[in-house]
Amino acid sequence: MFTVLSAGIAPGLALLCYFYLKDQYETEPLLIVLKMFIYGGFLTLPVMFIQYVFSAEGIVHSDFLQAFFSSGMIEELFKWLVLFYAIYGHAEFDEPYDGIVYATSVSLGFATVENILYLIANGVEFAFSRALLPVSSHALFGVIMGYYLGKSKFFSPGKKRTGLFLSLFLPFVLHGLYDYILFLKETWMYVIIPFMLFLWWLGLKKVKDARIVTEHYKKGLLSK
Repeated sequence: MFTVLSAGIAPGLALLCYFYLKDQYETEPLLIVLKMFIYGGFLTLPVMFIQYVFSAEGIVHSDFLQAFFSSGMIEELFKWLVLFYAIYGHAEFDEPYDGIVYATSVSLGFATVENILYLIANGVEFAFSRALLPVSSHALFGVIMGYYLGKSKFFSPGKKRTGLFLSLFLPFVLHGLYDYILFLKETWMYVIIPFMLFLWWLGLKKVKDARIVTEHYKKGLLSK
């Protein structure tokens, strides 16, 4: 059990540390970051229960609906709601890059509990592939969500609404595409590799952009 827990937790914590340390100005309080990580973990069981009900009741009766609605929309919506109500208005969310720190915390908390449950059920031999695919993809969905949450908080009212919309819509679409690719039978491996490379490119680009936006904000070149 210790091996399973270690293998399940390690990828999420490693990725969280990576994005946390990318904050080049004021690093966020660790207790708040860990609290958001735990909130994300608490989401896992209720989300899985809702997904089970939808499947058992025949509400999701196709691969497309399961990928985009049951997985993409429900998981990203719950994570977004936690971020919006628990941290978006918090005093410690005081610069654009903070959105990435907090969103990846929630996403990786969710991914970590999901990962542990999967490894308990299926075996620790899947730990490496789980770290490369679902755990890292959740982290990158969080990066994109957090990037637009950060922009929405520190821009003009018109752009705030656009940022809030994109912070949910883009992770939902990307998450849905990711899950839909996994339903492809013989060809999924040929599609998932370029998709993950694209996702990493996009996520790291958003990290770089968020750091630039934060630098401009710190210099007074942006206004709330």
